[in-house]
Amino acid sequence: MGSIMEIREVVNNKAEFMPLLLIGDEDELMVGKYLECSKLYALYEDNALVSVCALVIINSDTIEIKNLATYPKYQNRGYASKLLNFVFDKYKDSFRKVILGTGENDITLNFYKKRGFRQTRRVKNFFVDNYPHPIFENSKQLVDMIYLEKSLFD
Repeated sequence: MGSIMEIREVVNNKAEFMPLLLIGDEDELMVGKYLECSKLYALYEDNALVSVCALVIINSDTIEIKNLATYPKYQNRGYASKLLNFVFDKYKDSFRKVILGTGENDITLNFYKKRGFRQTRRVKNFFVDNYPHPIFENSKQLVDMIYLEKSLFD
């Protein structure tokens, strides 16, 4: 018998998910700026929390993924992709596109590009200007925010 995977929308007590959200955005104040106004989805396997996705509605045709995070012991097993596919499917009839901003990290950028995202713009010095300390991913300091976009009609 296989494991049971379930995605649930989190409506109350979103701050309880902060330890996992901090994997996707390591500054609690930054997470706090969008957490309460975001739609939060949690992926569980056999009732164990594995991954989360926080998104906000930008306007009548765009949603933005603010945070997508998976506990390290579950990474590289397809959970984040499953959450993305859930979001794409859930919102494809209501919105035209999904956007997100991320650091200049080849692993992360390639992950999103494989799922149909394309780079649209760059915000110079975003991580330097908006975080109280340097942020590093794969031993490289993040400086610019890279914005990606995916059409939900693909």
